[in-house]
Amino acid sequence: MLLVKNPMLAIIDNGICNLRSVTKAIEAVGGRPVVVHTPAEVAASGATGLVLPGVGALRDCVAALRAARLDATVRDWIGAGRPFLGVCLGMQALFEHSEEGNVTGLGIFPGRVVRFRRPAEFKIPHMGWNGVRFTQPGSPLAEGLAPEGEAFYFVHSYHCVPADPKLVLAECDYGGAFTAAIGRGRCFATQFHPEKSQAKGLRIYGNFVRLAAAG
Repeated sequence: MLLVKNPMLAIIDNGICNLRSVTKAIEAVGGRPVVVHTPAEVAASGATGLVLPGVGALRDCVAALRAARLDATVRDWIGAGRPFLGVCLGMQALFEHSEEGNVTGLGIFPGRVVRFRRPAEFKIPHMGWNGVRFTQPGSPLAEGLAPEGEAFYFVHSYHCVPADPKLVLAECDYGGAFTAAIGRGRCFATQFHPEKSQAKGLRIYGNFVRLAAAG
């Protein structure tokens, strides 16, 4: 398959994400980000990869997607096996239900999002750098990263609990193991923020851009 140099990536603006950090990171690794707000803009972009970032409350993220009818766009894109990357809330939104505000998610994957329940010495939100261990050998998103552990930046109070353990791409230990990333086919999502994780985070975006370049 002929790779597309500098592939176009559509970045969904749900009103609660740091678009500048994400677009700059994608540009730094050779992608061409275009910010989209509607299904029509996604279709017109010619993008070969779709990114759903987010910070803040999951209820607002999911509500914004549904209001713009982008929930169906995300579902159809992933269903078609096209390259997708969710970040933080963009990962949590993929599951069926969240304890945060009793929110019904997009239901693309079975599972739930739960609040951290940790001993008092573990502050919530979980914020800062923490080691991530990759659990899917040969995953294209983790190419060039050490399977036994790399440090990434987290900011969250809730974490995903997939119903299918095979969906888990990476784990992090914070008073107990939790899912730090998921992967199936060409659909990936991270609880950590690659755009805030310096060189290792750029490696994540670079690997995703290469997937998008393959169409």
